[in-house]
Amino acid sequence: MTFQIAGLPEADAVLDDDEFAVVIGMMLDQQYGMEHAFRGGWKVRSRFGTLDPAAIAAADSEEFVALCSQPPAIHRFPGSMAQRLQQLAAVVVEKYDGDVARLWTEATSGRDLLKRVQELPGFGKQKAQIFVALLAKQLGVRPEGWEAAAGDYALEGYRSVADVVDADSLARVREFKQRKKAAAKAAAES
Repeated sequence: MTFQIAGLPEADAVLDDDEFAVVIGMMLDQQYGMEHAFRGGWKVRSRFGTLDPAAIAAADSEEFVALCSQPPAIHRFPGSMAQRLQQLAAVVVEKYDGDVARLWTEATSGRDLLKRVQELPGFGKQKAQIFVALLAKQLGVRPEGWEAAAGDYALEGYRSVADVVDADSLARVREFKQRKKAAAKAAAES
């Protein structure tokens, strides 16, 4: 699979060759444009020299925050997200011996995969469901029951970053999200 989420070939290339970059992108996909969020791993690797979870977890926190905050920052809230990234890296080291792929390769079912993803810092239920769908749709990770675990994000269409494979699908996902927000706003006003 060749990712086309970040909108920059060099950032998408990092997603292609480092699974931790994909997890970082999903973690950063919060109150921030998805293509910018998925550039996070590329930015960190470019500045820090590696995406090795052990190295990130062990980095001096003040220096790591400074690295993540330099323009262009990894997120609109670079300080808190740099700290969360170090927490995420620490979990990957502690639970999976630094091999983030074990998060999904050792999952026994879709339900187990969803539970494992929800144990990561910054992954609530909805984000975890989206990530399960992304793993299935873009990386072919499909343990039994993944569709039920991913909920509506497993459906065909343009609902989330799991469905972004090019500029057109990115635009369609944005349109879907805008319609959803408008409908929620209209429902709240009535």
